[in-house]
Amino acid sequence: MKPFVINRYGRMVFPFSFFPELDFSVFETLDQFAAVIRRDFEEKAPSENDIVSKVDAGDYRSRYELLRDLALNLFWVNRYAMTMYEKRPTRWRDVPRLRDDVFLPVFTPWDGAEPAATVEGGYRALRPTWDEAAEDKVFRILLDVFRHKKWAGAELPAIKPTPAEILANPKNLTYQLLTWDPDYPGYAHDDIVECLHPVPEMEALLRQAMVLHNQYRWDRSQTRLCEVGRLEPDDYVVVFSPRNDEVLSFIRRAKSGRHVRRVQSVLVDPRPPKSPVPPINVRARFAVQPRLEALDVYVGECVCANDDLIRNAAYCWSPMTAEAIRRKTGIEERRYTELDLDHISLIAARRALAKSGRRPEEIGAVVFCSCTNTKTMPSLATWLSGQLGMFQTHASYDLVAACAGLPYGLAEAVRLLQEVERPVLVVCGEKFSDKIGTVRTSRMIFGDGAAALVVGPAPAGQPADVEWYQTYASGPMSEVDAIVWPNPAFDNHITVLGPEVRALVGRYLTQMMDELRALPHPDGAAGSLLEAIDLVVPHQANKTMVTELARQAGIEPERLYFNIERVGNTSSASIPIAIRDAVRDGIIDRPMRIFAPGFGAGAVAGYVVMRIDPAIVA
Repeated sequence: MKPFVINRYGRMVFPFSFFPELDFSVFETLDQFAAVIRRDFEEKAPSENDIVSKVDAGDYRSRYELLRDLALNLFWVNRYAMTMYEKRPTRWRDVPRLRDDVFLPVFTPWDGAEPAATVEGGYRALRPTWDEAAEDKVFRILLDVFRHKKWAGAELPAIKPTPAEILANPKNLTYQLLTWDPDYPGYAHDDIVECLHPVPEMEALLRQAMVLHNQYRWDRSQTRLCEVGRLEPDDYVVVFSPRNDEVLSFIRRAKSGRHVRRVQSVLVDPRPPKSPVPPINVRARFAVQPRLEALDVYVGECVCANDDLIRNAAYCWSPMTAEAIRRKTGIEERRYTELDLDHISLIAARRALAKSGRRPEEIGAVVFCSCTNTKTMPSLATWLSGQLGMFQTHASYDLVAACAGLPYGLAEAVRLLQEVERPVLVVCGEKFSDKIGTVRTSRMIFGDGAAALVVGPAPAGQPADVEWYQTYASGPMSEVDAIVWPNPAFDNHITVLGPEVRALVGRYLTQMMDELRALPHPDGAAGSLLEAIDLVVPHQANKTMVTELARQAGIEPERLYFNIERVGNTSSASIPIAIRDAVRDGIIDRPMRIFAPGFGAGAVAGYVVMRIDPAIVA
């Protein structure tokens, strides 16, 4: 988990965007690690020659573009030092010769004087972008690091030699510090987190510059490359020590050549069902009709605006503006919480129970829907049951249906009602903010929130509030694996593959529309069920994408309700939170028939057609 922090200025900061930290337990071979390093550090970073060529060609349009390229280059240059090692200046006499957990880097000389002069000239020729003083501060730090590094970024091996290995060839060149002051100034963790600038892009660059300065916390002009065979006992060298035991274990695994053989899955061509399961007509199928008694929600108390994402731009992100995020996703801000998932789910559940007027002993079952729950035992549903004072339920269990959590959860509630004939509590909760890491597409979209509904038996002779439901799952593996968490390939963070998600949403929406058009009007009027729908409240996945795909499926944009611009995508909680907001916004101002489709990870999907009375919303 990699949570955000709120600094003393009330600004949201993602420390892991500036301090690279990988989970080495997921790497078994050097090739696996190298692939992650290429993706996160190399693919977007220009080389030293690239920067010089762009300066010579006059391709930089602003100082900011040049500064950002310098920072990306230096993160790439330090990709192994920052992710694997701590640098410790040490007297040569004190460097152990026989240990396998101490390393010394070997370098190929690179003279940065001429490239640095070219870069400096190019920088001076450009006009300030926003803030000349701040830009000059960043440039002084970055240029000093760039000028005095003694090697090119492409020439570094991930695993450094041990002292015994480097001494096997006395001609090997390593870093020597001609002077070293243990009190040489640097930036503390709080200096970086508390950094403040009114321009989000500059705030990110200032933090990156401070982190890069700390990689060389000595007088950089007083360094040279020296043959290890010529080192004197009192000479200072830079020893690389593994950052933690996981890094050291990985180094030992990689050097041994041994790794665990993983079972490879065999892909088969997906086959459609022999006969598709039709939508469930609740009024006709079930004896106990469901009534929606209460709905309440909890949304994250911390606002993460698009500007907050820009001021936290990580070393592995492509350039993007706050406006570009809004255009791509329809999101202007998402809400995060500092509370745990179980806590926000409990708040929503308590509020819904209070609104319904139900006592704990009246509840027959609890269903908890989430794809971000980290608690396995007890299930969060049973934990909620205990916290709410329920001595015993007929069933309390967790359900993982990702963004289709509400349709799946209500389907379970309707079935459970037939057995218990008592209210069922359905809780949908998600906390994404600490599971995203540096995956930009996920950071742009997801938010935190929880919602709870009390579904009770309708009075005798009263119609069902949940009229129809349908659920689906699976598809081609490209869609099944379109959203993954934890994803070992991305440091166990949540990842989203946009084209595959778009494909599964388009497939399911088309199928849903076909089903609704084929069903009769529920009130006996002419036309189909689709024509009886007053409002469409879809899963708040991505406003831009859903609007376009809905139009292609035959749903006019004016029939759709979105609140994603304010809360982001909260997966299973998104539909009930959107219903609450639609009531607050006055869109649902009378009992209305709602079509609520959801779709997401695992290539799951589902929908409910239900009657929403605004009176049920607290």
